[in-house]
Amino acid sequence: SGERVFASPLARMLAQEMGYAIEQISGTGPGGRILAADVKEYVPSAAVAIEAATPAPAMESIQTATPVPGEGFTDYPLSAHAHEVAARLQQSKRNVPHYYLTVDVNMDKLLETRSALNATMPNAEADGLGVYEFLIKAAAAAMRTVPSANASWMDSHVRVFDDVNLNIVVGSGDSLYTPVISKVAGKGLKAISSELKSFTDALEEQEGDEAPLVLGGLGTFTVMNLGMYGIKSCAPIIREPQSCALAIGAMENRIIPGEGEEIYKEAVMMTATLSCDHRVVDGAVGAQWLAAFKSHVENPNSLLL
Repeated sequence: SGERVFASPLARMLAQEMGYAIEQISGTGPGGRILAADVKEYVPSAAVAIEAATPAPAMESIQTATPVPGEGFTDYPLSAHAHEVAARLQQSKRNVPHYYLTVDVNMDKLLETRSALNATMPNAEADGLGVYEFLIKAAAAAMRTVPSANASWMDSHVRVFDDVNLNIVVGSGDSLYTPVISKVAGKGLKAISSELKSFTDALEEQEGDEAPLVLGGLGTFTVMNLGMYGIKSCAPIIREPQSCALAIGAMENRIIPGEGEEIYKEAVMMTATLSCDHRVVDGAVGAQWLAAFKSHVENPNSLLL
């Protein structure tokens, strides 16, 4: 429509995180201004995913070779990096006995905590915390709670690591990278946010550059976020020699059982799926880890300690 949409910075960030088109939301603030509470209460059945219309710049494919047209098809040559990624994933899927666990997580308290923290920042729109930072911190905290999941299969023994070094998945196609946040359990939310921004900036600067992009090595655990594309759940491939990988789905408003006299209530929910190597992390350990992750997300004050 071209009309200006009046919304608070926190409302805009929350809408982007939840995959909502901000112009679709009715505001209850002065002059119809859209507030964070309006975004949280918005009914997603009418929502239009922002990413469906405008994919995130950091996730765009970077073509490194000229396409070769044929009769009724086009061949897109792969870079050496893309070949390496494909080979490693194929090997991991073949060698690792995967199984999957899924849990639904209530995001209400986390979103409230995030809004409260961002309200204390002078430039929250540019430097504010995102939801992803909390989820990364919760994954690291869960590893501290269930350290036997922070391990690798070594054929003759299982190696349990002291530090949680977490890979995140950024980019796609020839520009798919998995930078590592080292010793993430000991880092605060702001430090994690700064590292995420540096990864995104490095990927954007890489566009059109044939030189390899170095963003750290292999960690002990991987987290991928497909929620930004409106994906509800995903079963990720474990990267050897890691034993677990976590996939984050989209946040959405759902009707859930209430408490006390309230039979039903509306809440912002998210689905998380944990892929496990059964040689290292059996069903009971995987369930304990996912329960710990859910507990930290639903009690975000534990991530501030």
